[in-house]
Amino acid sequence: FIISPYFDDRESKVTRVIGIVHHEDVKQLYCWFCCQPNGKIYVSKAKIDVHSDRFGFPYGAADIVCLEPENCDPTHVSIHQSPHGNIDQLPRFEIKNRKAETFSVDFTVCISAMFGNYNNVLQFIQSMEMYKILGVQKVVIYKNNCSHLMEKVLKFYMEEGTVEIIPWPINSHLKVSSKWHFMQDGTHIGYYGQITALNDCIYRNMQRSKFVVLNDADEIILPLKHPNWKTMMNSLQEQNPGTSIFLFENHIFPETVSTHMFNISSWNTVPGVNILQHVYREPDRK
Repeated sequence: FIISPYFDDRESKVTRVIGIVHHEDVKQLYCWFCCQPNGKIYVSKAKIDVHSDRFGFPYGAADIVCLEPENCDPTHVSIHQSPHGNIDQLPRFEIKNRKAETFSVDFTVCISAMFGNYNNVLQFIQSMEMYKILGVQKVVIYKNNCSHLMEKVLKFYMEEGTVEIIPWPINSHLKVSSKWHFMQDGTHIGYYGQITALNDCIYRNMQRSKFVVLNDADEIILPLKHPNWKTMMNSLQEQNPGTSIFLFENHIFPETVSTHMFNISSWNTVPGVNILQHVYREPDRK
């Protein structure tokens, strides 16, 4: 399954295709490039890198990486199991990130899979507004499905320019599990293909966002010493020059313990969790 190809010239000139493969069944793949402007076809053998964190599921995220031909800047690629044959029936995928751009935003949040008729409207809105306070300009949501009310909320944020929706109909192609680890139950891939979506989100925003934040809708990175993410990241980068990835420690604030502060009566009609009422943190788990 092909999600999207991306141009990647950090080490050599390659097309990196984000996809989903069966970890044993996929033996060999080839990229068929159409060279411009002469229309010549160039075939390149792919290196298939199946990500190790499949959590036991037979299908997993994969990078399908092909060296691009010399003196050719292909705009589209097809993927085939053979270096010979007819590719007229194969879909052609546009190679994204071909043109280098300057960063248009500082922070993009990636939310990997909205599924299960998602209806946690109150918490979603609180998270979105908190992200905006912290300096996020773009939230990318890989949407499988959600409630009718949630659709209205997403429409509001899309019109505002904050949210970008990537359709994610993965259950039309694979038996998806809502669990992250394999239960021997015949499902193909965990957590609605979360890892594939997050990998796609990183490359999709590589040319346009200075930072890409991999978060769930119920997670907020909250700086203790800084007013927003920008000053926090400036400080962290000064302390850790040359570091490109930062991991943030996770703490859980259980829904089962509440405070009556922020018990706002007009919110009672909105479905979902009011995160402002859950301020007690679980003891640290190392």
